[in-house]
Amino acid sequence: MLRAFIDAFKIPDLRNKILFTLFIIAVYRVGAHWPVPNVDVAAARSAGGVAGGQGNVLAFIDLFAGGALQNFAIFALGIMPYITSSIIMQLLTVVIPKLEQWQKQGEVGVKKITQWTRYMTVTLAVLQSTGLLFLINNQSIESGTPVFREFTPPRVAFMVLILTAGTALIMWLGELITQRGIGNGMSILIFVSVVSALPSQGTLLLQQLSTPMFAAMLLLGIAIIAAVVFMEQGQRRIPVQYAKRVVGRRMTSGGSTYIPLKVNQSGVIPIIFASSVLYFPTLLASVIQWGPFQRFVNNVLVNQASPGYIITFGLMVVFFAYFYTAITFNPVDTADNIRKYGGFIPGIRPGRPTAEYLAKVLNRITLPGSLFLAAIALIPSIALAVLLVDPNAFPFGGTTILITVGVALETAKQLESQLTMRHYEGFLR
Repeated sequence: MLRAFIDAFKIPDLRNKILFTLFIIAVYRVGAHWPVPNVDVAAARSAGGVAGGQGNVLAFIDLFAGGALQNFAIFALGIMPYITSSIIMQLLTVVIPKLEQWQKQGEVGVKKITQWTRYMTVTLAVLQSTGLLFLINNQSIESGTPVFREFTPPRVAFMVLILTAGTALIMWLGELITQRGIGNGMSILIFVSVVSALPSQGTLLLQQLSTPMFAAMLLLGIAIIAAVVFMEQGQRRIPVQYAKRVVGRRMTSGGSTYIPLKVNQSGVIPIIFASSVLYFPTLLASVIQWGPFQRFVNNVLVNQASPGYIITFGLMVVFFAYFYTAITFNPVDTADNIRKYGGFIPGIRPGRPTAEYLAKVLNRITLPGSLFLAAIALIPSIALAVLLVDPNAFPFGGTTILITVGVALETAKQLESQLTMRHYEGFLR
């Protein structure tokens, strides 16, 4: 692998892409530590950080912000508004015929959808930053350590503008990496955000546990990484046979291929969906000063050690895994494309029987994938309930490992393909 990295730097084009990616990452990390004006950073840190003690929701946002929410930096919102808007646009593509038509237009349609995703990202950033400011202000006043020096309408509007501009800048940096760097830009920035928090989380965990218990946690983390790699690479291959057919004056030879159906078809999206749904009741609880509702949110939706949270979050992850898989993979369209190009699945009639077969196989493999996602996502909550440690300090949480392993594998594959195209040996031997 070391030789592969050396070979990558021998190629001028590939070396420039890697160096450009590293430069964008450095700019991103600077923005994650540049505080927003009108914020008392010392008061925020003395109170345990803006995201500290606020439950899974703000800690989840801070995970994608790379610790920027702890410092209330200009990149405090992170990439979450863009992720949410991308998910919403994917959902709307199934519902709105115009978006579905754009999706089938190729590159021109993709550009239109991307432009509307940007508009929605800015809108969500404005709404999310406004709600976040009021939530943090109310809770910081209750704790006796105000985070904001002045909380007047002009100051609030100014901070909302800065946080929204920070999100737009992150979106632009991610697109630059995609165009001129290595890998998917948004995934790389999320990967950097997650990895940057691992040293501090490991140190905090070491302070809370004894050395033997900390070593056991490291072994558990290695086992989780191995399980995630195994599940991420796992797929069910559906064989497809193509017959010979005449195209113009030429006869194309038949052949066989396969349709790869991943066990974890939806990736980390169900965890993001479930956490986003839990985010809204927390914001409502800060606005609606009703005792029973606030106690329900604090005891069930925020307290990760409670059985109610574990059951609710686990069921939501399983539900959204099936929901997102059903949206992203259409068995009917896949069956029509197979029949259109003269293909068939051995033993299955073309057309509707093929679509029913694909749907049946997809539902069967989604069940273990969704249960695996739920189990991995609930590891911090189980660790909190059993070991009585802070779940935000648990460095081997499911979302963390799923993101790091998934992005690392995808980036390694892209470097592998680049080296193979230039007749170099890749990472895999």
